[in-house]
Amino acid sequence: MNQRHQELIDAARPFVRNLTLGRPDHDAATVASAIRSSSGAIYTGVCVHLSCGLGFCAEHAAAADMIKAGETQIESIVAVADDRILSPCGRCREFLAQIDPRNAEALVILSNDHAVRLVDLLPHHWLAPSPTTSP
Repeated sequence: MNQRHQELIDAARPFVRNLTLGRPDHDAATVASAIRSSSGAIYTGVCVHLSCGLGFCAEHAAAADMIKAGETQIESIVAVADDRILSPCGRCREFLAQIDPRNAEALVILSNDHAVRLVDLLPHHWLAPSPTTSP
């Protein structure tokens, strides 16, 4: 078990709950996320599910918490639900990559003992430099 991964998982897990919002089909906090920035600080956030796609993912909320503190570079990130660790959705992957180009190297925790770089979840990313080809 990787202790640094477990520390992020443990930072996110207490925020997971099923919080009903204004209507029975609107909820929040079913997923929580924790980010460790390049400074070592940990930021957290939860998801919000609303009608018409107006909600946001937990990774977005954790990133906003980090940005609010004046940081943009992610060292590692995790998203958790009640009983599992989740891989970020495509929208989150793109969002994290665009916040700071260095986030391509951020570790995305997929289990207690396994993580991959964000760039590995975004192969052939449109913002990546084009490979040079020889004639």
